[in-house]
Amino acid sequence: MSDKTRNMSHVTWIGNLKEGKGSISTDSEALTEEPYGFNKRFTGENGTNPEELIAAAHASCFTMALTQMLEENDLSAPRLETTAEVVLCNRDGDFIISDIYLKLTGDIGDIDNEEFESLAEDAKNNCPVSKLFNTNIHLDIELKDKSIHYSGAKEVDGFLDVYA
Repeated sequence: MSDKTRNMSHVTWIGNLKEGKGSISTDSEALTEEPYGFNKRFTGENGTNPEELIAAAHASCFTMALTQMLEENDLSAPRLETTAEVVLCNRDGDFIISDIYLKLTGDIGDIDNEEFESLAEDAKNNCPVSKLFNTNIHLDIELKDKSIHYSGAKEVDGFLDVYA
């Protein structure tokens, strides 16, 4: 594996903010002229938006980082699923991403709950995408046929808040 990889995307925007239209393409062709725009971002019109793409990048990066950490500890989880929710809010006219919620659901077999929790927290804090953000990143873990207890965790907007 190379010490550095480069991935590129290309965006075209035509028009003003509210009526304009954009398209996003990636070199891998996973996205090819995918539409995006103001209405896609704020009114639910079909297409994608920056927050959805951030959520996809974060969920995938976090899950891959956790898988790597499990392997480095001679562990494996039969199945991991991560959902990311990116919260965009308006604070006094300034739009910011205030929070990112990662919800991890997994079948972890015989892995000790505390060890898994520790590795998941490490992945949350150290995956390359997490390191990009200046926001609160929350992690909620739901295990098949197991339960994890987080001391000091609190409920925030329906999520178990365990961010560092």
